[in-house]
Amino acid sequence: MNLAELGAIDCDVHPGLPNMSPLAPYLDDHWRESIETRGIKAVDSNAYPLNAPLTARPDWRGANGLAAADPAAVRRDLLDRFGIRHAILNPLSGFQLIFDEYMAAAFTAALNDWIRREWLDADPALRAAIVLPMQSVEAAVAEIERLAPDRRFVQVLVLAQGEVPLGRRSWWPVWRAAEKHDLPVAIHAGSAYRHPVTSIGWPNTYAEDYAAQSQAFQAQLTSLITEGVFAEFPGLKVVLVESGVSWLPAYLWRLSKFWRGLRSEVPWVDRPPYEIVREHVRLTMQPLDTPDDPELIARLIEHLRSDDLLLFASDYPHWQFDGDDVVPPGLPAGLLPKIAVDNVLATYPRLREMPS
Repeated sequence: MNLAELGAIDCDVHPGLPNMSPLAPYLDDHWRESIETRGIKAVDSNAYPLNAPLTARPDWRGANGLAAADPAAVRRDLLDRFGIRHAILNPLSGFQLIFDEYMAAAFTAALNDWIRREWLDADPALRAAIVLPMQSVEAAVAEIERLAPDRRFVQVLVLAQGEVPLGRRSWWPVWRAAEKHDLPVAIHAGSAYRHPVTSIGWPNTYAEDYAAQSQAFQAQLTSLITEGVFAEFPGLKVVLVESGVSWLPAYLWRLSKFWRGLRSEVPWVDRPPYEIVREHVRLTMQPLDTPDDPELIARLIEHLRSDDLLLFASDYPHWQFDGDDVVPPGLPAGLLPKIAVDNVLATYPRLREMPS
């Protein structure tokens, strides 16, 4: 059975924002004047170098070199090509790097409005994440409350690396708002670059940065569990996007072992962390950081002790796979319906409102 026959749902698609110009109609006079007088042409991050082959395959790039430039490109290159029924847009920008929380809130709101008007209105197959201005708890909550009535927004989006661990109580108003509106929290690979990507300082190379991303996911997951976020918000789901998967079994074993010895320090964690993760946490499967060996992938799934954890994602237009093998080679065929449809619908309440 292929993706088209299943009616697969893609949990990680990145629309391309070329510069600030498309957002100008969604900014007020003050911020339009600010970007003009300050000469702010774009706010970029080096998370995916624009011209790197990993960023987009050549046939997906437009004349300006930008991939996923509009809904028509997503329809042509992804939805129709792979037979995907619905796709969740996760806009990546450099707005999380901004120190001015007022500017960050304005630019993020404009980005979300641009996605709503220019993308979601253009293609009924598209859904989106609400990008949160994490420079301010109040602004993040306000953005959830502003956009939550639009049911086409199906999750909220934050980066794996910010200023403060995500489990801290200062963030709890954000998670409370997300839970109230049935919005999972998507934690995506990336950094606000307030701290080094590694625990031992800044690396020299992009390869070091890229390989170290999983450390941030482990730290954030530990923070969410040990600070009691899932005990306080039992309906909250967290989706780790582009975190990889192979690190999780050993991490859960180690954290659960330490919890048994130190549980008096965190009395609100009333069950082993691996049980909490299996109930509340999901991971996108692209890139799947395993060998293309069906036996080894099956063993990894067995070590996870659940086939509910993985969600289908292409990571379009980032080129994480060979040719058109958007489904990782070696993935057991029997798991595809769960990963591509069942697990996704179980994770995202708002997607269950979509017509078949």
